[in-house]
Amino acid sequence: MRKTKSQKVALCGVLGALSVVWMLLGAVVQIGTYAAPMLAAFLLVPVLEEYGPRYALLLYGTASVLGILLVPETELALFYALVIGYYPVLRYALRKVKPAALRWGLKFLAFNLATVLVYLILFALLGPAVLQEFTSDGRGVLVLLLAMGNLSFFLCDRALGAVTLYYRRILRKRLKRFF
Repeated sequence: MRKTKSQKVALCGVLGALSVVWMLLGAVVQIGTYAAPMLAAFLLVPVLEEYGPRYALLLYGTASVLGILLVPETELALFYALVIGYYPVLRYALRKVKPAALRWGLKFLAFNLATVLVYLILFALLGPAVLQEFTSDGRGVLVLLLAMGNLSFFLCDRALGAVTLYYRRILRKRLKRFF
C-alpha cells in the first residue's frame, strides 16, 4: 500500500515528539546531556530507511526547533541540533565515500567542528562561566574530554550502524503495516 504525504509527515511528527520527550528525559538525568541526543537521533533511522533523507531532515529540523524551545538544558538541545541530530542523514550521504579513512576523517571533522561551535555558542550565551568550567582543571582535562567525546562519537556511529542493520533485517518486517 502506498503511503500518502500526510501519513509520512504524521510519522515524522510522532517520532519528532518522541525525540523531544527523549531529550526532556535526558535533561533530568545528568549523563543524559550527551546520551539523550544520540538516542534521539536513532529515531531518524526508520524515516531515513523508508522515506529517504528529505523526510529524515524534516524530522531532524522539527525535533531541533522543538528541542531548543522546550528542553530546559541548552547544552543538550544545542548538542542535538548542531552535532548529532542530523548525523544519521550525514552518515547515509557519506556511505559511498571511498576510501574508508577519508569517510571517517570527514565524519570526525564534522563532529569536532560542530562540537566546537556548540561550545562557542554556549560561551556567547552564558559568558565566561562556561570557559572557566572547562579550563579550571587544566588543558589536559580539556583534551581528555575531547578525546572521550570522539570515542563516544565513534561508538555512536557503530551503534547507529547496528540499529540500521537491525531495522532492515528485523523491524522493517514487523512494522511493515505502519510504513
